[in-house]
Amino acid sequence: MRHLSLSVALVVCPAVAFGQHPVPANLSLADAITLARANNPAYRQTIHDRAPAAWGVRNAYASLLLPTVTASGGIGYAGPGQQRFLTSNFSQSVSTLSSSYGFSLDWILSGQTLSQPGLKHAQLTAADADIAGAETNLVTAVTQQYLTVLQARDNLGVARQQLEHDVEFLRLAQARYDVGRASLIDVRQAQVARGNAEVVLLRAQTTVDVEKLRLFQQIGVTAPVDIQSVQLTDTFVVQAPTWKLNELLTMAEQQNPALKALRARESAAGWGVKAATGSWGPAVSLSAGWSGFTQKLSDLGPSLAAIDQNAASNDSLCQYANTNWLNSGQPLAPCSVFYLDTAAQKQAVRAANSQYPFQFTPQPFQARLTISIPLWGNFQQPLQVSQAKAQQQDLQESVRARGLQVQTEVSQAYLTVATAYRTTAIQDTNRAAARDGLQLATERYRVGSGTFFELLDAQVAALRAETDYVNSVFDYHKALAALEAAVGRPLR
Repeated sequence: MRHLSLSVALVVCPAVAFGQHPVPANLSLADAITLARANNPAYRQTIHDRAPAAWGVRNAYASLLLPTVTASGGIGYAGPGQQRFLTSNFSQSVSTLSSSYGFSLDWILSGQTLSQPGLKHAQLTAADADIAGAETNLVTAVTQQYLTVLQARDNLGVARQQLEHDVEFLRLAQARYDVGRASLIDVRQAQVARGNAEVVLLRAQTTVDVEKLRLFQQIGVTAPVDIQSVQLTDTFVVQAPTWKLNELLTMAEQQNPALKALRARESAAGWGVKAATGSWGPAVSLSAGWSGFTQKLSDLGPSLAAIDQNAASNDSLCQYANTNWLNSGQPLAPCSVFYLDTAAQKQAVRAANSQYPFQFTPQPFQARLTISIPLWGNFQQPLQVSQAKAQQQDLQESVRARGLQVQTEVSQAYLTVATAYRTTAIQDTNRAAARDGLQLATERYRVGSGTFFELLDAQVAALRAETDYVNSVFDYHKALAALEAAVGRPLR
């Protein structure tokens, strides 16, 4: 039952289940852009690239000023047996355990490490520029799709008006037919027109729902189950364009995000050339280390027995010397002295064996200063420098190409906005004329001086004029959004 409840919750509230921001019932463009910044996957991926770049800056400064510090420790085991080294044999009768520690410092100074802070800073700047460009693209895409939804919604309103007109025409045709002033053909034509209007209305509603789904996909959130419950609240006014093309081109040259990102990449490539060139110079490395070790015999019996055996052997030699070598009358050698140190020797062996694993015997401190100068690297350095310069030159050409593209985009969007503004005014005049024509045709048919076919033609013309006007208005807004994206800043 618990699993069933969780499944129902996931189906009913997918956005909450996956930690998404809730979608308001009344969605403004600002709300949509805010949600997109927090949820759009492509934009979030670009943001994630900044953290490695920031850590790269920290790593570059740390590598330049601080040594790397390494601590190590380990344990070992060696079984009993025999080892051979050249002509010598080494054997141990019991297994041994060992432990060790190490602590080392290493620092390298070269042309590459000197150039790394500048390179990493340039790469971080490029990452920030990429984020700004991705944000501009996101805002443009969300704005365009928001406008597309509004356009579909207004076209839906036109379809509703068409259906209302066709319903009214059907009543008029039926009334005229009932009094014998129209034929059954007019009634059937009116019924067909109404049916077609219903189909257009259904398709227009579907278009609105589909465009809303695409808007939520662009935002990066799961669309509500009841997609029609979310209403778009913003309105946009058509204004006469007052910008000058040369001013827009100047702003785009300075603020276009894609162009700024490419320039940042070009700057980073310049530092890459410096880093590659630094490989020609000498490198200074400094290292220092401390270490220690312990050892432990798994069985002390052989070692203690060897002490006793050595004492007994020495005593036997002493007794032999006293008996056979020394002249009578001379004082005898004190043979018992060989047994006096056996206890101390055994205690020393036991004490040394008890130091495992943490009572280390320190080794001498070691330090090393090395200066290396590359003399011959099989053309590795020229290859690296050539590759870095080629990348820099490619980015320079990319910056120039993008600059030309930005000029074209700004000029094209500027001309499109101007054309769309004039087109909107013309379409508004056409719409007013078509409305008057439809009203006139309706009155003519009502009084019997016009035919139903004239009325249908007037209605088709009015519908086309209304649709063309709606499309021209949103063509203007979309062109203006494209101009803002090309310039790199809002213009409204």
